[in-house]
Amino acid sequence: MSDVLALVEARLHTVLGEPEARAAVTFLGTDRIEVLRFTDPADGGIVRYATLGMSAQPMADPTAALADPVKGPRAELVLSVRAGRADTDKVLRPLAVLAASPQVEGVVVAPGASLDVGEPLWPGAPFTSVLVGEPGGLVEDVEPVTEGMDPVRILPLLPMTPNEAAWKRVHGAEALQERWLQHGTDLRDPLRASVRLD
Repeated sequence: MSDVLALVEARLHTVLGEPEARAAVTFLGTDRIEVLRFTDPADGGIVRYATLGMSAQPMADPTAALADPVKGPRAELVLSVRAGRADTDKVLRPLAVLAASPQVEGVVVAPGASLDVGEPLWPGAPFTSVLVGEPGGLVEDVEPVTEGMDPVRILPLLPMTPNEAAWKRVHGAEALQERWLQHGTDLRDPLRASVRLD
């Protein structure tokens, strides 16, 4: 499915520019996952990390007896953070772990889901998990290359503190996003505190 990845990479380049760095991670029994780093000085010092490789295979329902090699949801992940406040480049491996989770754990990554890496996303980060946001805001879906194939959705990741993740489990993703909006939370701040949840 190199055609799919080539199209996804071309879309990322069109929207985010040329990547200034890329790293590859391979986990036992999985396809190679790359993480590309984009920085646009005109974009207020925002660094974006995008996965490339997750969409090579469709995500399969873990209860299905056989995985369809063509049909099924496909996605890549994008994380946006403010540059210079933390060593966010260390997020490359955790991001690759999240991108490999459909192959490793059989999960289907979709908007509203919580993904947890079990450790800080980068040194000193108050986040160990992310909320998967709605696609289409920053990078549009990549149309299918063959008949019967789903488009590749580029899903934004929103870092969550442990308190926010616990609150989201009870109240839902939409309620947490409303809380962030209500309090003007800067979701790109790599060192932000938890939003008020009382």
